[in-house]
Amino acid sequence: MKLPNKIIKYEDSILIKLPIVLKVLQNGNKSILETYKEVKNQVNNIAEFTEILCCLYALNKIELDNESGGLRYAEGNME
Repeated sequence: MKLPNKIIKYEDSILIKLPIVLKVLQNGNKSILETYKEVKNQVNNIAEFTEILCCLYALNKIELDNESGGLRYAEGNME
């Protein structure tokens, strides 16, 4: 996971791309594929997209809908 440090600048890390995915999910629930299609021009590859999803999930910013298998924006849920 590309996090900022002495070698990797903030602009080159995945942190700068977290709001891109969040903005897509704020417009409504989407499948993982739909979300990727909307942001694929703004992320380097599918691996980076996966890292972004993992980071957002760990921060409780997105949730996985068990019924539909889609993603949704977690509105202030701190469980």
